[in-house]
Amino acid sequence: MKRTLLIFVVLLAATAATAQLKPRPDAFPPVDEPEPKALTMATTVEQMASWNRYPTYSVYLEMMQGWANEFPNLCHVDTIGYSVNGRLILSMYIEPQTDDDLYRPEFFYSSTIHGDEITGYVMMLRLIDTLLHGYGSNPQYTSLINRTRISINPLANPDGTYYGGDNSVQNSRRYNANGVDLNRNYPNPFASTKEALQQENAAMISYFERHNFRLSANLHGGAEVMNYPWDSYTSAQLPHPESAWWIDVCRRFVDTSRTYNSNHFNDTYSCGYTAGGDWYVITGGRQDYVNYYHNCLELTMEISTTKKLSTNQLPSYWGFLQHSFVNYIEEIHAMPGNPPEPPVAIELAATPSLTIFPNPASDHIVVSGVTGPIELYDATGRLLHTQTINESGIVDLRSLPAGIYLLRSGGKTATVVKQ
Repeated sequence: MKRTLLIFVVLLAATAATAQLKPRPDAFPPVDEPEPKALTMATTVEQMASWNRYPTYSVYLEMMQGWANEFPNLCHVDTIGYSVNGRLILSMYIEPQTDDDLYRPEFFYSSTIHGDEITGYVMMLRLIDTLLHGYGSNPQYTSLINRTRISINPLANPDGTYYGGDNSVQNSRRYNANGVDLNRNYPNPFASTKEALQQENAAMISYFERHNFRLSANLHGGAEVMNYPWDSYTSAQLPHPESAWWIDVCRRFVDTSRTYNSNHFNDTYSCGYTAGGDWYVITGGRQDYVNYYHNCLELTMEISTTKKLSTNQLPSYWGFLQHSFVNYIEEIHAMPGNPPEPPVAIELAATPSLTIFPNPASDHIVVSGVTGPIELYDATGRLLHTQTINESGIVDLRSLPAGIYLLRSGGKTATVVKQ
């Protein structure tokens, strides 16, 4: 009873404080901004070579699968889930295929939960490309990948980004296809009220539950500021227990970026960072949910004052953000509470995982990490196919319609997407 009363009093204080705080552009209701002058689209993968375009939806899928094909021993595509309109929510999982059983902490980048905040979309695609092509030649990237499991989700709200159709981001909007702000729809750890969870967020929560991410970031646009937890309270009301560490991390990120552009991260706070609730109190955000429920430290990166950044500016933003992005991944190795040595219970980390490639696929998939029988189910749980995996690991999908399937074997499960 006392705890309930305390929470109630704190929430009332937070509500009263909100009116005195500087509004932020992702507050509800959102503030529309004038359309940029140039939103050039890439209709082929080759047109993305200069990184001064936004990809069409089909080009995005082709890029993700292309990297998986080019670097099969370094990465694979994870299907996090799919949107209300059936678009794929993907992540590139970067991890070298080695025979060792070393403990490697898991890191997660995710962008564009608000569909019209698309600068981070291209930044994360370019980060994937940079890390993969730099492995073996760039010592920092090579060492980082060898010591870290890195997952990068460039587009968390594809229905919002491609609201006007798969071939343009011109009419992109903040919300998903149901008109819901996905960054107000996560379970609120500080309140008993629960909203109906949107499909995209349910898939993202399931992805977090399948992994053990220790550090993550959620990329936004509309301002230039690093925003650390909590969002639901001001720092005076409820400081995050690692707020001192967060401030150091944010300062390093901002200072590195300002080395290449001294005017970056100056539009909201002169220092370039803030506790989220000190800027504007919100509830139902992903940041607070992840920090509270998943033993993962996540912050929000607002990386461009313009939500739909003109395509001719994308290379410049990459120039003064790329080193900060890479260095933020490095922060996982100096986090509070890091184990001094690999965990004792290393068996799970050493056990081969169920891996599917390619995924999505049109004709067949190759299954590795298991031997013996596999079972393939449709979305309703109906068993469609059984097969004993041989050395080739090939499973024929040609008889199946396009859709989402579940593959099970030996207590392991994986999602299969048939195009």
